Amino acid sequence: MKDLFDLSGKVALVTGASRGIGESIARLLASKGAHVIVSSRKIEACQEVADSIVKNGGKASAFPCHVGEMSQIDAVFSHIKAQHGRIDILVNNAAANPYFGHILDTDLAAYSKTVDVNVRGYFFMSVAAGNMMKEQGGGVILNTASINAISPGDMQGIYSITKAAVVSMTKSFAKECGPLNIRVNALLPGLTDTKFASALTTNDAILKQALKVIPMGRVANPDEMAGTVLYLVSEASSYTTGASVIVDGGMLA
Repeated sequence: MKDLFDLSGKVALVTGASRGIGESIARLLASKGAHVIVSSRKIEACQEVADSIVKNGGKASAFPCHVGEMSQIDAVFSHIKAQHGRIDILVNNAAANPYFGHILDTDLAAYSKTVDVNVRGYFFMSVAAGNMMKEQGGGVILNTASINAISPGDMQGIYSITKAAVVSMTKSFAKECGPLNIRVNALLPGLTDTKFASALTTNDAILKQALKVIPMGRVANPDEMAGTVLYLVSEASSYTTGASVIVDGGMLA
């Protein structure tokens, strides 16, 4: 029987892949045969992950990209086109959440940074990948959103708003790109033990309150997000597009 999770011969770009959920995704996709381009703002951290993947028998390379900068989006796709000639999988996982506080106190700088990375960045990364996928006959885009898209996080107003936009963006791209054989889905992680979520996971009072509403009674490990992504970017989900898959230990239930 065919292995529906086999990614041999596929080229995958994972943003925000130098640590956390992105790193777990990159490692799992490489273990299934994909050549993974490990990307985030800092090349050194990306190179460490890529070298580790190669050392373990996988295929990987590193390329820096700050998705909040349009010129860097252009640069990473020019590199992929020159080096690989195709892109089969895009995982939009890099995100910004610079502000933790009351929504009324959100300043323009925090607002702009969050929107530029989480909305504009995801949008134009998807446009660039989608155009390459259109030329080659198809591909898959996966957007990391958040359960905050469904139920806004306290003191995380603008971040939650951008993640709701990512869910809507996922549906819009799925509708218009379906006829091009491009599938687009979203992962909605719950509370996960990453540096990105450390404002929540390292605050005992906040963590205690959060765990009360998580039926599984614990914070997720980044590796627990990667399996869902593998499903959504592989042939196992060949008839799934426009979906938002919640992985939150039951929190929204």
